[in-house]
Amino acid sequence: MLPTRNFANGVLAPNSSAAARAGEAERKDKGALKHVWTPSQARAVGSGVVTFIAICDVSYIVTDWHILTATLPTHPSGLRVRVWRALKATGAGTLREGVYVLPEHAASARTLWDLERTIAEAGADAHLLVVQARDADQEQSFRALFDRAEQYAEFLQSVKEARGRIKNASEAELHKNLRSLEAQLQAVQASDFFPGKQSQKAADALAALRREVELHLSPDEPVSTEAAIPPRAVAEYQGRTWATRKRPWVDRLATAWLVQRFVDRNPTFTWLSDPKKCPKSALGYDFDGATFTHVGEKVTFEVVAESFGLLDDHALRRLAQLVHYIDVGGIPVDEAAGFEMLVRGLQARHADDDGLLAAALPVFDAYYAALQVPDDK
Repeated sequence: MLPTRNFANGVLAPNSSAAARAGEAERKDKGALKHVWTPSQARAVGSGVVTFIAICDVSYIVTDWHILTATLPTHPSGLRVRVWRALKATGAGTLREGVYVLPEHAASARTLWDLERTIAEAGADAHLLVVQARDADQEQSFRALFDRAEQYAEFLQSVKEARGRIKNASEAELHKNLRSLEAQLQAVQASDFFPGKQSQKAADALAALRREVELHLSPDEPVSTEAAIPPRAVAEYQGRTWATRKRPWVDRLATAWLVQRFVDRNPTFTWLSDPKKCPKSALGYDFDGATFTHVGEKVTFEVVAESFGLLDDHALRRLAQLVHYIDVGGIPVDEAAGFEMLVRGLQARHADDDGLLAAALPVFDAYYAALQVPDDK
């Protein structure tokens, strides 16, 4: 319900259940839109519903804030260092020395409760308060503690510098740089509790860089389409020829594995020097105009798996996440760097693409089998 505040705070005091229901409806998961009523608006609600404490016409988002106050001993320093490190990891803002704040919707907010207990158990003084700003100015001053403009500017500068190094960098260096930038952006976004245009601008810059790298390494890399992904019957895709670009990377190798293990019991694979010369009788994949290619944010592996209704398989969904991350980035997968290195080694050992696929198939078999093992074993 809308809280009762004093006259100076310019908020209304409800005196009926109707007002309480109206106030409760305005609550949101990550804050509430609080409206300070004007006389005309109050009359519209009805006589006796709202009692005015102040007359003002301002609306602002109200956030529940977790504020930790702590008085830590100078000696021994162990507790102070431990608390400082934990606070830094949460992304908490500092109101002044010993007073730290986080919005309630921050994933790390619960850590402040744990720190309060840790400090108290160590014999020091700590209190955790849950409050709301008294007015729009104070709300904005709290949010200003979490302004990540400087970090986003640094990230965009890193992207700019990486773009300038594309032509002279090796393939391994380019992939390493992309992974580093991905981690850098995710670290900034993790502590950006009030994301806006800057976050989207940074994500767009990274996506553009990734596309530029892809075009540099593989000029014929497919451009994602917005087409629908029609369902297909496995029975209608037996004994077919599947054609893709030569020197297959993770997405094309994984798709060939998927086809051979789950779709076509007797496939033939053709490796194209020029995708524009793909035989009409072949099923093309992972190039512009192919039967199967990138759609929206999905890479070819995901498109083929969805087309044939294979994504009910939990292990295949996890494999799809790995392929997606290595191919176009996104949510990090712990095994990605090692798996990518392994495939790069297979490429180095097998100049023939049929031999490369033959060597890659048991690698994907083993990874798929590992994904089927429950995490608790």
